[in-house]
Amino acid sequence: MEINPKLARVWELAEPIALEAGLEIIDIEHRREGRGMVLRLMIDKPGGVSMDDLTSVSRQMSDLLDAHGDAVPGAYTLEVSSPGVNRPLTRPQHFVTFVGRRLHVRTREPLGGRHSFRGMLESVGPSGIVVSSDDRQNHTIPFDMIARANYQHEFPAPEARRGSSGRGSAYANRPARGR
Repeated sequence: MEINPKLARVWELAEPIALEAGLEIIDIEHRREGRGMVLRLMIDKPGGVSMDDLTSVSRQMSDLLDAHGDAVPGAYTLEVSSPGVNRPLTRPQHFVTFVGRRLHVRTREPLGGRHSFRGMLESVGPSGIVVSSDDRQNHTIPFDMIARANYQHEFPAPEARRGSSGRGSAYANRPARGR
């Protein structure tokens, strides 16, 4: 897991701003979306980020990037956000927090004939992770083989409505109308 060399300068500029505010940079992306390029910084802190955190980092980064025009070539939209519910895991230390939870990992090259692994994160070691996939197999994945990894939040199933069989729509037992 390594920082995209094209974004290394942005990381160098952003890291002190984040640390000073008690924040961590989770990821930085620079990609085409819609009609233009977006530079997206994902930040977080224990307990989550506030709108004030996002606004402050956005303003500081905007000023800093304007002063260092060579950091990001061309026109772009700066976006500063939280990592969201299915947060990316971009550094080895991010995985430790998610042991025992569901992940989706994509590898740079096939491991055992596949690129995609979904399942529980069983353990984190100095050189990689072990994922118990949905097929009940344990897969050891070295950090340097991980192209992308995300926590996969599991939302609780909605409770069954009283008196409902749980099948079909609410109108399943209505008589059909004639033509």
